[in-house]
Amino acid sequence: MVEERTNEPEDGQAPVFTELSARRLGPVRRFFVRRPAVMDVLVLLGFAAWALLMGVGADSMYVLHAYLGGEKVAAMQWASFGLTLVGTVALWWRRRSPLLVAAVMTVLGVAALATTGLAWGFDVGVTLALYAVATERRPLVTWTAFAGAVAALLVGALAFPLPARVGAITLGLGAAGSVEADTLSARATGFLQSAVWYQTAVPVLVLGLLAVAAGTSVRNRRLHVAAFVEAANALARDQEQRTRLAQAGERARIAREMHDVVAHSISVMVALGGGASAAIDWAPDRARTALGELVATGRSALGDMRRVLGVLHEGVGADEREGLGAGKVAGDGAVGDTRPARPGPVPTGHDALFDPQPGGIELAALVERFRTAGIPVRTQGLATDGLTDLDPSLQLAVYRIVQEALTNALRHAPGTPGVEVEIHRDAGGVEVVVMDGGTTLPVEASPGSQRGLVGMRERAAVFGGVVEAGRYGRGWRVRALLPWDEGER
Repeated sequence: MVEERTNEPEDGQAPVFTELSARRLGPVRRFFVRRPAVMDVLVLLGFAAWALLMGVGADSMYVLHAYLGGEKVAAMQWASFGLTLVGTVALWWRRRSPLLVAAVMTVLGVAALATTGLAWGFDVGVTLALYAVATERRPLVTWTAFAGAVAALLVGALAFPLPARVGAITLGLGAAGSVEADTLSARATGFLQSAVWYQTAVPVLVLGLLAVAAGTSVRNRRLHVAAFVEAANALARDQEQRTRLAQAGERARIAREMHDVVAHSISVMVALGGGASAAIDWAPDRARTALGELVATGRSALGDMRRVLGVLHEGVGADEREGLGAGKVAGDGAVGDTRPARPGPVPTGHDALFDPQPGGIELAALVERFRTAGIPVRTQGLATDGLTDLDPSLQLAVYRIVQEALTNALRHAPGTPGVEVEIHRDAGGVEVVVMDGGTTLPVEASPGSQRGLVGMRERAAVFGGVVEAGRYGRGWRVRALLPWDEGER
């Protein structure tokens, strides 16, 4: 099988490099990156489960009703449930409005301290909000939000009386937690204040710092990847522009060559018409034969003219035909071409080798010139004969494809043990295959001129054909299919 060198973009557009292309993600992480809503739902469920477990289930863990009374504990549980519900809804918007969500979660945390005695999971909610802020905002904004949230929660824990009592109960000081603050000893009062710091300040500070650190790291990595992606896409756009310029140049050259073919056909038609006119009286059979040839030549010239107009028409080209998107055909100068280039100046197929004239397509002479250049070329099929009865424009396309493929082998496969040139034809068209055995000399890698296989692709597109190029074993193979109806001969 032939390997193509690049990923074919859709609709003939330039390849788009995305964040997923730049990051190596496993299947699980890739799933969540592509579906952030799933991750949001999991975050919401995790926060709600933890907050309800800590808030509503606090009585079963610490027997709060024994010290605060059943009605007080029930009110605390309903308050915790309502605040958790509001916090869960607020967290859904943390990606769109992280600062607003951080402020809301902080207010809810302070409300939880005032009504239930402890944050009961809102320290985690504030942490999730601060993480979203750190991933989306500048460090100054992030640290400001962090300081504001921590300060608000600490002030609330010290200002309201309920956090000290609930904190003492959860630390096992049930008797101390049941008395008023003015009857406590100085030692007990200091211990309760330290309990507030322990149960509120430590989780908020530690979790908040971890959230800010992780979010800042994620933000920096995203900025780095975004810059990398932008640079890669800029290179891709530049590559696409060069490819389009090369295509435009090749189309103009193909049009000039086909114009010569049409001009030659018209000259033949004029000669046939003059001969038929001169012989119509004394040799009517020859005149009819000449007129038949004139009609056939005229039809061929009309088809060639239509192809010329198709080449010159704006938007008509290989990159707009099915299966011929930009980047599909690789080779000389294509994106991802890693074949080494031969050092020093190498004759191109257009400069070092002769340009054929209409009616003078000689593949045998072309192959012999490449053999003289040092490439052991072997031919099979109709590589040296059997194409003379085809339309001249099709002959020229076959000639140019073989020429470009051999030039590519000369440039990129120095020291190759051999190059096979095969040409086959049937009632449906012509197949051209040029395959080298790979390079055997150590050479430096160098990008090609981006004209060789672009020209082959454009020539095949004129006839509705396709060109495939890629690794084949240790070497490189170029295969062109040129549809042709024998009835048009």
